Amino acid sequence: MVKSREWSRKTREEVITLHRKGNGYKKIAKMLNIPRETIGSIIRKFKAKGTVETLPGRGRKKMLTSTAVRYLKRRVEKSPRVTAEELRRDLSDVGTEVSAQTIRRTLRNEGLHARTPRRTPLLSPKNKKSRLQYAKSHVDKPKKFWDRVLWTDETKLELFGLMDQRYVWRRKNKAYEEKNTLPTVKHGGGSIMLWGCFASAGTGKLQRVQGTMNSLQYQEILDDNVMQSVTNLRLGRRWTFQQDNDPKHTSKSTRAWLQIKGWNILEWPSQSPDLNPIENLWWDLKKAVAVCMPKNVTELEAFAHDEWAKIPVDGCKTLVSSYASRLKAVITVKGCCTLYARGGGYSRSHGTHTRSLTFSLRSQSDTRGPNSRGDVSDTLRPPARAALAVPDSHCL
Repeated sequence: MVKSREWSRKTREEVITLHRKGNGYKKIAKMLNIPRETIGSIIRKFKAKGTVETLPGRGRKKMLTSTAVRYLKRRVEKSPRVTAEELRRDLSDVGTEVSAQTIRRTLRNEGLHARTPRRTPLLSPKNKKSRLQYAKSHVDKPKKFWDRVLWTDETKLELFGLMDQRYVWRRKNKAYEEKNTLPTVKHGGGSIMLWGCFASAGTGKLQRVQGTMNSLQYQEILDDNVMQSVTNLRLGRRWTFQQDNDPKHTSKSTRAWLQIKGWNILEWPSQSPDLNPIENLWWDLKKAVAVCMPKNVTELEAFAHDEWAKIPVDGCKTLVSSYASRLKAVITVKGCCTLYARGGGYSRSHGTHTRSLTFSLRSQSDTRGPNSRGDVSDTLRPPARAALAVPDSHCL
């Protein structure tokens, strides 16, 4: 049944006013350009109810009672992987027949949306304990301490790594026009491994790792880049070196090499990429490089160095200054995973934290936009909006 038009309160009041002045239905309908039947309906309702207000109880009744809605909410919050079809069958078993689509719509109205689960490191009880101990022992460190930490890590950049996360605007049945397609290359088209570092004062050196890195090559990279970065960033004598627990970083050879160097090493809990703010920079570097659309690994490396150098100092400072929040998030979830590992930090165009925890490497005044290297009408998929910390599925 097609829903009839609902006239505004002002129009209905005008109908009553004209009727009280002695005008008939036909004349009022002509004056207001409203169907005569509608005029009669408004006047009859006014005589019966004494009002022109829309009365409660109109329209189609909800298919699910408040009790059923509460059941659905409890069910999905307890078992996030339950399907709409399973929920439909559950309701059917107790005599409530609705479609799976109705259930999806109801849950969306309650703020519950179907999403792909985030991939997080698998944490053992030992990992959780060490993460919690690290957070508790460092959460009260002064800001000055974190300002003197040199954060380091490696990351892999693929030639077409983020291209599958782009959209195109197109018409129906135009999916296979060349401008709307994404050419694929066997084995990803090539990739490079990068080592980089940064501190509150800005980004440090960025170096490509040749071949498969071993302990010796790792030590050579540190020898070539760390002290130069410490000097450039003016970290002073009491600076601290951070690295994760990759086997190349913690091998007997590397430990002996670091001991000779005499650097102050930040004790690091395993399986904790979310505690290293450089992960935020890696993610945004990859997005920025993808926008440049490199055609080969040579361009991939060149664009990576260009975009790394463009990261604003204020962005680095914001990531480090909020480090205590990361530690508090770990404490809140008792050592489980947080959502700091991907996205989060500083918006270059606004100079503030962004609600969606994203980090923009470009300002609004940049002349090189996402379409500057070809006819590209798509945009990178934004990271999902998230709270600062939530338990992982295996942390519950």
